[in-house]
Amino acid sequence: MAGYDWGGLASCVLAALRPDRVAGLVALGGYDVIDVAAQRRPQAPGLEHAVWYQHLLQSERGRAVLETHRRELCRMLWHQWSPRWRFDDALFARTAEAFDNPDFVDVVAHAYRHALGNAAGDPAYEALEATLAARPPITVPAVTVDGTDDPLKPGGTADHAGMFTGRHEHRVVDVGHALPYEAPAAFADAMLRVRAWTTSAG
Repeated sequence: MAGYDWGGLASCVLAALRPDRVAGLVALGGYDVIDVAAQRRPQAPGLEHAVWYQHLLQSERGRAVLETHRRELCRMLWHQWSPRWRFDDALFARTAEAFDNPDFVDVVAHAYRHALGNAAGDPAYEALEATLAARPPITVPAVTVDGTDDPLKPGGTADHAGMFTGRHEHRVVDVGHALPYEAPAAFADAMLRVRAWTTSAG
């Protein structure tokens, strides 16, 4: 499993909850299981500034901004999160097709409202939420990667090492948040390292 941002969150959650289904993990941003209790406490001003969009989406006005200006908002965030990445219009346009999904705005707004305590989660998943709240370690072989210019992970996540109890390596790459796009060779190398660990080549 490998992913970043919401994909990284999903990969870490699966590895933590069902290690029997995951051979290995590449996680951008370290142990990326959302700590809901910590999310609901005030953070350092620099991080609060970086996640301004999450606060915006707590209000109906913010939801309307996303509904009305989804491409402009998301493009602004891409620039904010990866300040040296020079993506082209074609790449953004391919991704932006997903913003037209009928549930895009509802899912994004609810996710950030739930994380900050302003919306209830699905009762069907309460037991899983309780397990994740206990911060279970990730036991499968894992490579974690940080981008030096990622404003969403200020200072990096090397200190997450204790959450990985299997074979683990932490790397730092001189890019922003969109590491698989900005440094695809480094991302692929991390996946190949985990693959080697989980086969006879490791």
